[in-house]
Amino acid sequence: MGVFEVAQAEGHEEVLFGSDPESGLRTIIAIHSTALGPALGGTRFYPYASEDEALTDVLRLAKGMTYKSAAAGLDLGGGKAVIIGDPRTDKTERMLRAYARVIDSLGGRYVTAEDVGTTTDDMITISRETKHVSGLPAEYGGSGDPSPATATGVLAAIRATARHLWGDDDLSGRRIAIQGVGKVGSSLAEQLVKSGASVIVTDTYKPAVDHAVSAYGAKAVGIDEIYDVECDLFAPCALGASFNESTIPRLRCEAIAGSANNQLATTADADRLIERGITYVPDFIVNAGGVINIQEELHGSYSWERAARALEGIGDAVTRVLTRAQAEGATPVIAARHIAEERIESVGGLRLRRRPGEPTSPTN
Repeated sequence: MGVFEVAQAEGHEEVLFGSDPESGLRTIIAIHSTALGPALGGTRFYPYASEDEALTDVLRLAKGMTYKSAAAGLDLGGGKAVIIGDPRTDKTERMLRAYARVIDSLGGRYVTAEDVGTTTDDMITISRETKHVSGLPAEYGGSGDPSPATATGVLAAIRATARHLWGDDDLSGRRIAIQGVGKVGSSLAEQLVKSGASVIVTDTYKPAVDHAVSAYGAKAVGIDEIYDVECDLFAPCALGASFNESTIPRLRCEAIAGSANNQLATTADADRLIERGITYVPDFIVNAGGVINIQEELHGSYSWERAARALEGIGDAVTRVLTRAQAEGATPVIAARHIAEERIESVGGLRLRRRPGEPTSPTN
């Protein structure tokens, strides 16, 4: 299938390819939906093996952002951007500013933030060429690194999952396996330990594992060994597609709730988890903390206290999804998608009847 066929099959509104030969910039921005508002999504800087792989990833991630924002009750659409390259060796000021001009050409239809391979400092550089950027440091009027907010939202999701399964959100004595202890996973580990849970961790980056062991008393296991750990809940906080026909039979947990995007390798994996009796909380419900935090930034002066209250709503969203899935005999993934799609259909039509002179987005 060609680019148009792939994008149209998933309902994407726009896919933009940008380049700057001098800096080596190769970027793809995918806008899946602006039905509820401007398409918000981070910039992922990653050494993809091919342009086709980058395109596949950005299209999946953009669609996921649509569902994430809709299910969280936000007035935002879904988008994503990727820059092809190694952020440790290829990233330059020229490249980021050239990329920012690609964003600016969209006139506010897409708003970016940090993601894998990009930082708040990168957002500062991008802001020199476009105003359609979020996640800026507090001294620049932004909300800063979204990782703590994402982790706080994951904790709210885990507590809601515990209430649904075990009748109590007390995590004392619970064993949580965390796959990936980067910025989000490390913050989650800290919050879980403070809540009385014990954590088992793994990561490809050994210093991150060593920090979790020394700072939080975590138990470290190998990258592949994490799937065999006996635990109450598995929290995937690394890259996606970790649950598949090979790993799911090995799991020894009752539930899954984590921050990684696109955790299931295929749609059939949701059914495989049901067959194993494992409750899977969809990633786009659990990891909505970052976009919730950023929406607070987009609508005026940022307040962590206001954002923290909004983040607690992730627990309510988890309860709605799991309750509906149980009532309908559906997987939580299907239930969550239906909730998001119903909101897009119900509320999205209002944007088509906008009054003359009414702004099209909170960033314009």
